[in-house]
Parts: sequence; C-alpha cells; structure tokens
Amino acid sequence: MDNADAQSRWNPDRPEANAALPVGESQTPNILSFVADWANIVTLVGLSLGVLAVYFALNQNYLAAIIAMLWAVLMDWYDGPIARATPGRSKAHKLIGIQMDSLVDIISLGVVSATLLLSVGNFSPWFYPGALVIIMAGVLRLAYFNVFGVDKNGKIAGFTIDNSAYVVAAVFLFEGVLNHNAFAALLYVAVVAMAILHIAPVRTPKLGKTWYYVVTTYVLAMTGGFSYIMLAE
Repeated sequence: MDNADAQSRWNPDRPEANAALPVGESQTPNILSFVADWANIVTLVGLSLGVLAVYFALNQNYLAAIIAMLWAVLMDWYDGPIARATPGRSKAHKLIGIQMDSLVDIISLGVVSATLLLSVGNFSPWFYPGALVIIMAGVLRLAYFNVFGVDKNGKIAGFTIDNSAYVVAAVFLFEGVLNHNAFAALLYVAVVAMAILHIAPVRTPKLGKTWYYVVTTYVLAMTGGFSYIMLAE
C-alpha cells in the first residue's frame, strides 16, 4: 500500500513544500537514528517478512512464502497509522519513512511475486519476462506515487502494488487443484495482468479506514487456510 504521509509528497500548488531537507555536515542525522521510530521498525519488520518470503519461494515452500508475503502487506498497511499516531515525529522521519516504504514494497511485493513466478516455472527463461514486468511496473508505480501522490479528488494513478499480493495469494488456492502446467500458466497470467493494472491510465480511490479491517481479515483468513493445508500435507 502507498504510504499515507501525503502531506510530505510533491505538491504542485505549494512548491516550497517540495524542497528536500537542508543538509550539512552539522545537520545530517545518523542513519541508525531513523530506526528508533515505531513506524520505521514496522516497515523493517515487513522487509524481513518479504525477504523470508523470497527464501521460502526459492526453496519452493510456496504456502509459507505466501503467508510471509501477506504479513509483509499487513505491516505495510499499519506503518502509516503508527507514523501518524506518533507525537512529535520529525519531517526527516516522515521523509525517510516514505522512501523506506516504497523500497520495502518493491521487495516484499514485486520481488516476492516475481520469485514465486520464477520458482513455479522451475526458473525457465520463459518465465523471466513475467518476473521482470511485475518488478518494473512496481518500480514505475511507486516512483510515480512518490512524486504525485493523491490528487485533489482523493484518487491515485493505477492499482496499488499490494493488490498483486492479494491476487497471487488467491491464485495459490488452485495449486493443488490444477495440474502444474495449468497452475503455472494461471499464475503467469495473473502476475502480468496485475503489472498492467499497476501502471494503467486509470484513477482509483484512496482506500479508507474500513479497508484496514478488510485487509486484516483477509490476511488472517488466508494465513489460517494455508497453515491448515501445510499441516494436512
């Protein structure tokens, strides 16, 4: 999900708000000082889960990879509210948090989806284009949002990258139903379709607070379902 600190993003009506923080030797904070921030800690937990999902995907432990990816999405949803609820959070922490959020998203969502596709395809070169396109679309979409953010109508360009995680997770419900080739083809189509939607010239509404409950319920339900399947195997 796109970070909700929209007030720190590019604003065509207020150029002065777009300037980066002034930096100098005496003003530059220590990099590790930004870890002492609850929102950034949650973002880094999401990164850890994303890397764990890549590890499981490479080992073809797909259900564990899906669970880790979904929980990475959940961390991405909640780092924003935690950031806004943190009193006295500096502009520097907001700006670093925005950049961290996008960098983590491309790993936890784009790279994980690509790795799952490659692994299901037994790392055949035919699956490389699909893996590449989901990562490229994710990079383009996140960079675009970091610059333009939410428009005056409360809408954003394209579909947010977290939608790939929901769709990929749903596709894996068919892993034991379809034969391997059919399942791999379905996953390939789903990944490419999501890549197109991420950069499609459409405007989608910024999701409201109700969606926190929807996403949390989805992640918990899918975690329970995939955990049951893993234990039953």
